[in-house]
Amino acid sequence: QVQLVESGGGLVQAGGSLRLSCAQSGRTFNRYAMGWFRQASGKEREFVAAISWSGGTTLLVDSVKGRFTISRDAKNTVYLQMNSLKPEDTAVYYCAADTRPVYEFKGDYWGQGTQVTVSS
Repeated sequence: QVQLVESGGGLVQAGGSLRLSCAQSGRTFNRYAMGWFRQASGKEREFVAAISWSGGTTLLVDSVKGRFTISRDAKNTVYLQMNSLKPEDTAVYYCAADTRPVYEFKGDYWGQGTQVTVSS
């Protein structure tokens, strides 16, 4: 059974930080690009960040550059470090894995999502 399990969401004040984690179980995605999408209430899901299977290439949407970083460890747990959070970052954040190269990241496998709420 393929599973991606997110954790680390919560409520934080504007300017604060959170770190999201995405752990794998059942099947390893060691050769897959990994990343994060988010979906705010009433809006479409949007790409946030992705990292290549080697960890050598990372992509970030312009709105989070300079504030968020994505990384992965040897166990293929993927992290999204979110600093200087803004109320507009409020959304459900979804971890995803993709068989495509990181520059074509769209998400083949998905986690259940974790809520991030940033208060003003």
